[in-house]
Amino acid sequence: MSLKHTYTLIAPFYDAALDRATRAARKHSLSALPAEPSRVLLAGVGTGLDLPHLPRQHRYVGLDLTEAMLRRALPRVPGIDFAPLRGDAQRLPLADGSFDAAVLHLILAVVPEPRLCLREIERIVRPGGSVLVFDKFLRRGQPALLRRLANPVLRRVATRLDVVFEEVLEHTPGLAVEHDQPALAGGWFRMIRLRRV
Repeated sequence: MSLKHTYTLIAPFYDAALDRATRAARKHSLSALPAEPSRVLLAGVGTGLDLPHLPRQHRYVGLDLTEAMLRRALPRVPGIDFAPLRGDAQRLPLADGSFDAAVLHLILAVVPEPRLCLREIERIVRPGGSVLVFDKFLRRGQPALLRRLANPVLRRVATRLDVVFEEVLEHTPGLAVEHDQPALAGGWFRMIRLRRV
């Protein structure tokens, strides 16, 4: 089953599964968006759980692979400058350096190739811009036997459990870590702020 098909099927249940559990972490992560009006990409906007917490001064593009997710995001849009865009976060249909910031909430562990996704983000964020990441990651060398055993099945259905952020970051020399802190589930989820150098 393809990722597009899976997320079309789970769109109606996505909020019930994730909203309450991730709300505080999302709000905290988004508080690091720039103060000055900026152009911001929401990569993997999903059903729009980030939208109610976004500062109003920015212009947002919300990208998602599925029409079903984008349709669910639209009712959360009032009050912000938001343009939905259907597309693949691993092959962004966007110009180099065309955004001041990007938000990657729960997307790097979902896409089949997180390295491609982060390289695309590096490409479209201008030098000096910021990238906000909130997701679940393994640490280098972390055994996490149950996660690794479940990964072959879960990665085909909804999400990967074996992504090591540091290994993904190695392929994007134009992104530097400014902040990294545990967020949920004993540090399995992390909030990371990157700067485009």
